[in-house]
Amino acid sequence: MTATATSTPPPAAPRVSGGKGGRTRLSFPVVLLIVAGALLALSAVRAVTGAEDVTSAGQISAALAMAVPIGLAGLGGLWAERAGVVNIGLEGMMILGTFFGAWAGWQTNPWLGVLAGVIGGMVGGLLHAVATVTFGVDHIISGIAINILAVGFTTYFAKLWFNTGEAAAKGGSPKQSPPADEITSVTIPGLSDWLHSIEKHHWFFVSDLAGIIGGLVTNVSLLTILAVILFVGTFFVLWKTSFGLRLRSCGENPIAAESLGVNVYRYKYMAVIVSGGMAGLGGAFLSLVTSHIYNEGQTGGRGYIGLAAMIFGNWRPGGLAMGAGLFGFADALQLRNGGESVHALLLLLFVVLAVLAAWKLYRKSFVQGGISAVIAAAVLVWYLATDTVPTEFVSATPYVVTLLVLSLSAQRLRMPKADGMRYRKGQGK
Repeated sequence: MTATATSTPPPAAPRVSGGKGGRTRLSFPVVLLIVAGALLALSAVRAVTGAEDVTSAGQISAALAMAVPIGLAGLGGLWAERAGVVNIGLEGMMILGTFFGAWAGWQTNPWLGVLAGVIGGMVGGLLHAVATVTFGVDHIISGIAINILAVGFTTYFAKLWFNTGEAAAKGGSPKQSPPADEITSVTIPGLSDWLHSIEKHHWFFVSDLAGIIGGLVTNVSLLTILAVILFVGTFFVLWKTSFGLRLRSCGENPIAAESLGVNVYRYKYMAVIVSGGMAGLGGAFLSLVTSHIYNEGQTGGRGYIGLAAMIFGNWRPGGLAMGAGLFGFADALQLRNGGESVHALLLLLFVVLAVLAAWKLYRKSFVQGGISAVIAAAVLVWYLATDTVPTEFVSATPYVVTLLVLSLSAQRLRMPKADGMRYRKGQGK
């Protein structure tokens, strides 16, 4: 009698997103078409409504400044969640970045302030990693706790450090720091003036394109250039290196990753600490580039908006950059122009919702298509019946855009499979 030998199959390799089994990603030509379509739509809105500032160089420059801290916070979230750790504490890590960045920037120089802000965010990331990775605390609870601790810490030490002695004499108070020196900005000579001259003609599409490019090459902070390098570097490290493959495997299937020799704890710790550093850098940008001082409540929820931008970008740097740009544009619009330009964008919102309704009806999603059509009609009536929008709505524009974008993009999202799950070493044995 012959016994049948059985063998245990080898452990499956960790499946990481972005392969053939994942959802189809947008190709570069398609992304360019989408960007060109968005620019055409903005040009049409400017021409129809007369809201010239919608595509002006000043608006784009302000949007870029608003987008950088949001993008850096989202980049921090991307590092953590690709390793399987949800980082709701990005807001608190940004707060630590604003505080320590402004404090060190005032005491020494702004670049040491940038370093201090990064270190402050990394300390917050380390706390989050200890709680979630080592002790298995729920990721959401740990993140909320860090947000609360960061607010309490900075409130206490702002009163202690900024409200006495030399700091008070130089403009410090319990709610703000003395001003720090400015970080150098760069402008491409010749090109900026030439683009500005084209923009002043208000030609359809051409002037709009000149305004957008002009805003990207005029008075650009060196810290903004650093942020762009970090986006490119993140893509290269996480998607083009063996280190990135191992880190992403921890967020997809940590048990399989461990079976292949990956030290899951180490990679999760590194990812969350880097995540905190990115958020801290975003906070330092707010206190050293945007305003040159620390202000209580300065982040204004940008850590959460950064998470929304990351989700909109489907946990990838390119999509995250587009989301951060969109939210930064909305933020700058309400800060610079009040109700006039926001009212003009109601027309653009109507077009987007009408196209979405037509697409849903074509795909036989009658309920969703009908809802989109009703909302589009309501937005059109609102636009035609008014000349401006209430101040309260203007100030809420970035958050409304966040909700709309997430609701419209929800069906195409794919988060890392083990994102937010507790992992204990050896649990697969």
